[in-house]
Amino acid sequence: MAAASATLPRPGLLTPSNVAKLQPGLRVLVPSSSSSSPRRAVATAGAAPATAAAAPSPRPRLGDVIESQQFDRDALNEIFEVAREMEAVERGSHGAPSRILEGYLMATLFYEPSTRTRLSFEGAMRRLGGEVLTTENAREFSSAAKGETLEDTIRTVEGYSDIIVLRHFESGAARRAADTANIPVINAEVIRVTLGTLAFGWALLDVYTIKREIGSLDGIKLGLVGDLANGRTVRSLAYLIAQYQNIKIYFVSPDVVKMKDDIKDYLNSQGVEWEESSDLLEVASKCDVIYQTRIQKERFGERIDLYEAARGKYIVDKKVLDVLPKHAIIMHPLPRLDEDSREFNVHALLWITKDVDSDPRAAYFRQAKNGLYIRMALLKLLLVGH
Repeated sequence: MAAASATLPRPGLLTPSNVAKLQPGLRVLVPSSSSSSPRRAVATAGAAPATAAAAPSPRPRLGDVIESQQFDRDALNEIFEVAREMEAVERGSHGAPSRILEGYLMATLFYEPSTRTRLSFEGAMRRLGGEVLTTENAREFSSAAKGETLEDTIRTVEGYSDIIVLRHFESGAARRAADTANIPVINAEVIRVTLGTLAFGWALLDVYTIKREIGSLDGIKLGLVGDLANGRTVRSLAYLIAQYQNIKIYFVSPDVVKMKDDIKDYLNSQGVEWEESSDLLEVASKCDVIYQTRIQKERFGERIDLYEAARGKYIVDKKVLDVLPKHAIIMHPLPRLDEDSREFNVHALLWITKDVDSDPRAAYFRQAKNGLYIRMALLKLLLVGH
């Protein structure tokens, strides 16, 4: 969000001081006391009936949400606290719809199709009483097809809305949008996989899922399985979980898609213990969380032989359940189908077999639902504060 400044110094969400400790040079954008537009003031005033005894709501402290590195432990805890509140809001919305964001408009500007992410954000906004303006493939069906710059698009769209959720195919696009806009910008997902651009949306809901399912984040033993070199979700999760104490991470993957050194170096710098293994069953017997991802065929290039050898090696099935601790959970970012099933009409290889679904330790559909609560929390924090 352009032209903003930090006005609330207490530790928590996205103040320049606490984020600078995580990543020097990262620009942090927090609403200033003069940043509310007339439109936003009217929307807030009409959001809920006021009472004489009601205390004024605290002003929003969360600015643009761009990448995982923005969040320290205090920030995560505050987001999770609000997300837990959002669970109750969502449950109650069927009888008495929430009016928390009544009068606010969210624009979802997706330059790449992503049905589940888009619907999750739109569902979150509507559950809170807000409205949605949406485009699913702005790359093809907007003025971008005519050559309009992202900056001009953002300047136009912010005139119609109070918050923008952006998914773009270019690295750095969300930062450019945030620097341009005078309203909050949320990066729905990032495309380029580097330490500097991690998939914050999945990481937040994944950490929240672990906390909700296990009860604690300190002391977690986490097994990351599959394509660790290219998977945005596992890289981001490894980064964020390092905010907690006494963590141990097991990396289980074929050699060709092992976790890259940037994440390993970061974990070392944070004092996080990690270990590489080729034995999924051994790792599963030690872990509180198994996080499974699919092996992506396109990452193997012409070495189809390596892909074929890897694709059936690490599958969560009944054998894994037999050794997995009773309190542990199994997570997956979904979809769990093999890459081949999208191209050929053949039997799909599931990275998690269907017979695992009925086990109470299978948390991946609960994990997906938690994405709604995290996005509700972010929208509330961005627009009206805690």
